[in-house]
Amino acid sequence: MRIAFSLPFRFRSLSVNNHRFSFTSRKMSTRSYKDAIEHLNTLQSNAATLEAVRAAGARLNPNAIPETIEYLGRIGYTTQGLNRLNVIHITGTKGKGSTSAFTDSILRHAKPDWNVGLYSSPHLVAVRERIRINGKPISEEVFAKFFFEVWDRLKANDVREDPATPPMPNYFRYLTLLAYHAFLTLKVDATILEVGIGGASDSTNIVPKPIVAGVTALGLDHTSVLGKTISEIAWQKGGIYKEGVPALTVNQPEEGMKVLQARAEELKASEFTIVPFIPGLSSIKLGLAGEHQVQNAALAVSMARIFLSSRGALPSYAETDNKLPKEFIPGLENTKWPGRCQTVPDPQYSNTTWFLDGAHTVESLDCCVQWFISPGVGIAPVPNPSDISRPPRVLIFNCTNGRSGTSFLGSIITKARAQLQLHGVKETTEELFDHVIFCSNVTYADGGFKGDLTSLAMPTSELVHLKTQHELADAWTALVPSFPTDAIHVLPSIEHAVNKVRTIASPPTGEREVNVLVTGSLHLVGGIIEVAGLSAVAL
Repeated sequence: MRIAFSLPFRFRSLSVNNHRFSFTSRKMSTRSYKDAIEHLNTLQSNAATLEAVRAAGARLNPNAIPETIEYLGRIGYTTQGLNRLNVIHITGTKGKGSTSAFTDSILRHAKPDWNVGLYSSPHLVAVRERIRINGKPISEEVFAKFFFEVWDRLKANDVREDPATPPMPNYFRYLTLLAYHAFLTLKVDATILEVGIGGASDSTNIVPKPIVAGVTALGLDHTSVLGKTISEIAWQKGGIYKEGVPALTVNQPEEGMKVLQARAEELKASEFTIVPFIPGLSSIKLGLAGEHQVQNAALAVSMARIFLSSRGALPSYAETDNKLPKEFIPGLENTKWPGRCQTVPDPQYSNTTWFLDGAHTVESLDCCVQWFISPGVGIAPVPNPSDISRPPRVLIFNCTNGRSGTSFLGSIITKARAQLQLHGVKETTEELFDHVIFCSNVTYADGGFKGDLTSLAMPTSELVHLKTQHELADAWTALVPSFPTDAIHVLPSIEHAVNKVRTIASPPTGEREVNVLVTGSLHLVGGIIEVAGLSAVAL
């Protein structure tokens, strides 16, 4: 579904397929996937609401858990009933999505006769990507069916224990309820639940007794972005540990590790384990690129081992030692997680290669650059800096409003310099990219969004004036003073950015190869996949 806006954006009145409607008053006559997405988008918080919350320094909702439990009851379920999902619960500030993908793939390959559910966020192109069965997003028809079953139950059962509870859940909470409903209805054998934000107060944290819970790396840069200490972040993440349930984590900063261990003891976890080095893991060609994925894979292996042992589904020899079970190797090798350190040849323009990574923190951007500036990825297998025929490199970047563009771009440049020196490339950081593009996350050139990518969280002034994008361009100029100003592009939409890449790849002198790094935002990566027509090969 494509939603067209006329700038300045007015979210009360929209045009969908040339039909005007109001989010709050239009009565739907059908029950299609498009209708489901339209309903879902009414549950988003708008930019003004989010800004007011940030200004007050408050949490989005301190009553998230009791409210989610109340919503769950209104659609006919209990928290105890969620134990039937056989949950592996995963949180962290870095790598939780990749770890969830590894765990999902291991279980699916080790037990091909099982139905394995995966709930993750955000999505790249279609909302239904968040709810997967056996590695594939549920279909549009199935999504719409389950969506309206939950919607109708909430509308029909509006008796609330707490009158202050909103009649309908917010966007993420609704999708979490939808995932519970889908997985219970489809009777999955295992469920991987990825936490949305935080841990203790996240709407995925109402399952009383998961099979195992794991915490991925705690990113230090989140302390400045979120205004919290590493101890506060660790306390939230450790809130997913449960009584009688194994609690796992990877190596963490000392302060964060102490808090996680204390949380495991406070919540009476059956054990607290720091995932050890797993012999043989680093020699496998993992399905996800990047050196940082070895740690994520190790956590996934440890959780999958505990899960399968609890189900009596792991060979006895693999239950107690620290070796890598051979049954896990195909799952690790075939893991896919789109938009993370992903190389995608353009299916329509053979001279263009896209390098996609939704890194959105300083630490994850370091990993992104480490991956991109490595032989056989963004630089030639045998670097030859004097070869003037190397493909032009383009950077497409955006970051969330309020985050430090100077810090993010500075991180890219600093890491790039180190990587170029490491691999003996004589190019300077000023020469690394031939063009840089700063665009908004608006999908189309006419100011419209693909329905699944609609975001009401973007302030209207930001979209009209491209304030963030101009600030990024200024930051790049300050960081790389010698970079040609005519090669810095501030563009209003993702479609504009893709068109600029097409122009660079097809100058008047003839077509040439182009390598394009897209990073800074998963929403940006998803929009590129949509607009550039990469879905068939990227997702």
